[in-house]
Amino acid sequence: MRNKRLTRSSVFIAVLLLLNSCEYIFFKPIPSCSAPGTFEYLWSKVDEQYAYFDVKNVDWDAVYSRYSAKIRDDISEDSLFFYLGSMLNELRDGHVNLFSEFNVSRFDITLLGPQNLDYRLVKEHYLGNDFYTTGPFQHNFIAGGRAAYIRYASFSSGFTNDNIRFILDRYKDTGGLVLDLRQNGGGYLSGVYQLLSHFITTETPVYKTCIKSGPDHNAFSDTEPVYIAPFDTLLAYSAPVAVLIDRGSYSASSMFSLAAIALDNMFLVGDTSGGGLGMPNGGQLPNGWTYRFSITRTLSLDDNNYENGVPPDILAFLDPADKALGLDTVIEAALDSLLGP
Repeated sequence: MRNKRLTRSSVFIAVLLLLNSCEYIFFKPIPSCSAPGTFEYLWSKVDEQYAYFDVKNVDWDAVYSRYSAKIRDDISEDSLFFYLGSMLNELRDGHVNLFSEFNVSRFDITLLGPQNLDYRLVKEHYLGNDFYTTGPFQHNFIAGGRAAYIRYASFSSGFTNDNIRFILDRYKDTGGLVLDLRQNGGGYLSGVYQLLSHFITTETPVYKTCIKSGPDHNAFSDTEPVYIAPFDTLLAYSAPVAVLIDRGSYSASSMFSLAAIALDNMFLVGDTSGGGLGMPNGGQLPNGWTYRFSITRTLSLDDNNYENGVPPDILAFLDPADKALGLDTVIEAALDSLLGP
């Protein structure tokens, strides 16, 4: 009898497990890891969570029609990766990627516009041979000591507040700074806040943000302002700052550019930035590959959406005639505004 009771208990537990498994199967189906299943999963995730269909002017249903016909059960992994990556690149967003063990798909933001920087020209005629390197910053006096040039190549390169204090103290008696973010492809958003904190004296709103809140393309949370607190109200740099940008100024650099619009002592010079104001998030596909794409929106304080690029206050491009004379047209335009022609 004892063995029979144990057997009946085992059967009862097995039935419960089976019922639970069936409930999972019926109400939480496991996505197919087949090529068509993987395609459907990725397309649907983007459809429900991507933040910029309207801004990018992308008809995602039309994209589905074009690519679904290419995906068959017997397609090779390499071909599947190619088509899925090509589908994602329809969004023209540098924050959209597909990752596998053999490749990474990305949208090349350098295709957005001309590279408005000649670093050799800058090094030879502005930084000079005696420039300082402080953390990731290269800097020196320019315009006969009346202004300073500061090159920051990537927000992926961290810095300390002591780095910034040294630089700003060195140039405290100049008429202004030229902060060069051209071809700065972004990096850590925390660096944006940290750098800006040295240029304000009070807690300052710099932009607004919201996040996707539902599967509808227009479903977003309420926008919330983002504030930056000053590092030191007594040491804040108050002279004007010209921020140089171009189409390669992406992600965190665009965030910095957007925030600069909100500050009275900063202005933008050069070309429109590369954009990339959405924060990416992602997950894993049924076949094991991973993905990411933008799920938030960042707006200016007056509710303008600059995901496709923050426009400059002063439009300027490198002029071959100026380059022949050893002049960077963009830096010179900044200096004209800082110091007068």
